[in-house]
Amino acid sequence: MSIQEKFDLTGKTAIVTGGSGLLGAEFSRTLAEAGANIVVADIDEVAAQKIAQGLVDADYSVVSFGLDVTRKESAEEMVAETLKKFGSLDILVNSAALDPKFDATASTKGIAPGAFEDYPLEDFKAAVDVNLTGMFIVTQACVKPMVAQGKKGSIINICSTYGLNGPDQRLYLNDDGSRVAFKPVYYTTTKAGVVGFTKYLAAYYTETDIRVNALTPGGVFNDHNDTFNRKYSEKTIMGRMAKLDEMNGALLYLASAASSYMTGSNVVVDGGWTAW
Repeated sequence: MSIQEKFDLTGKTAIVTGGSGLLGAEFSRTLAEAGANIVVADIDEVAAQKIAQGLVDADYSVVSFGLDVTRKESAEEMVAETLKKFGSLDILVNSAALDPKFDATASTKGIAPGAFEDYPLEDFKAAVDVNLTGMFIVTQACVKPMVAQGKKGSIINICSTYGLNGPDQRLYLNDDGSRVAFKPVYYTTTKAGVVGFTKYLAAYYTETDIRVNALTPGGVFNDHNDTFNRKYSEKTIMGRMAKLDEMNGALLYLASAASSYMTGSNVVVDGGWTAW
């Protein structure tokens, strides 16, 4: 098999959760360009439809699904619809996750948003429900057809450098030393759990062709202010934040036969953030 053939996903079907998000939309397009049928799944059904329609207009085989990762019934319905439409399920990209949301009442309490000492329990639980339990629910639903179709498939769980290292809370200071916010506790906690979940599943599916890996992006520039961009960039070996499309190559590698001897691993694409 040539190297081009190894990266070819023609005839494969992929589900991308969080498919209308910053990286999820990139992942959906990348896998479509490689030849896969795509299900853009997102709790924001309108946004998912917009991403899917843009890819359909570019002549790719793409549909959307309004997915609530916290509901088992929603995940099972998505899988049933995927199999009905495309006949198989070969790739799952678990990209759905809560973005850091800060306590809107923090300022009235005299604390910075995201402070651990007073972080709302209900917000922590909600994040665990999406970032960890939601990944469990969706993967459990998606892996069943992979087992049934010959124990073959690739599952890619999106992690974060903050799942490997604790956040440097100094990044969230203004130049005058005043605090904007804290990166909240749930983010590191749940993203670290993603790594453990990945290793567990990879080991569980030993001696099969169901491969489970994590992809850990570094910070992707998304109109961050100059202070944050400068501080973050100084912490990377490459001296900058990632461009939006710089995770796509690693994603395609993990999804395709190019990584056929890889499971239980974590591919870190962070410009050297975690190397020093």
